[in-house]
Amino acid sequence: MVGAIFNFSGKKPDYLGVQKNQQALALCPATKNCISTSENVSDLTHYAPPWNYNGGRKKPVNREVAMEELLQVIKSTKPDKFTPRIMENKNDYVRVEYQGPILGFVDDVEFWFPPGKDSIVEYRSASRLGSFDFDFNRKRIKALRQELEKKGWASKDSF
Repeated sequence: MVGAIFNFSGKKPDYLGVQKNQQALALCPATKNCISTSENVSDLTHYAPPWNYNGGRKKPVNREVAMEELLQVIKSTKPDKFTPRIMENKNDYVRVEYQGPILGFVDDVEFWFPPGKDSIVEYRSASRLGSFDFDFNRKRIKALRQELEKKGWASKDSF
């Protein structure tokens, strides 16, 4: 009965995925519980730099290898004790739902490998509910980035 009264998971947003008209991930709402590579670099609340999966390697890898590395890191990294569930896994896109351990809050995290040869990975991490997340989304992305850096990935900036 409690679960029926207190549902903190929220509804999956309709705008997730690569926005066809912009060839980018969706922008963040005005709330302070989202970060994205699609934001303007001057937006210090929401912007985060993209990753380059060949940025720190001597021997480059292809997108398939990079995607497998990303999936391994997603499955093995839980800095916020949120449980990751891979909901979509396509050749250039991964969507993960992270569910909180106590009240079941859900965050949506997306990763997109845009077409081209520059080894870039765009991402967006956002809470479904509320307007503030105690930097869970930013800390999660940072923890994932740090694990990926051990595999040879790089970020334009450290945050």
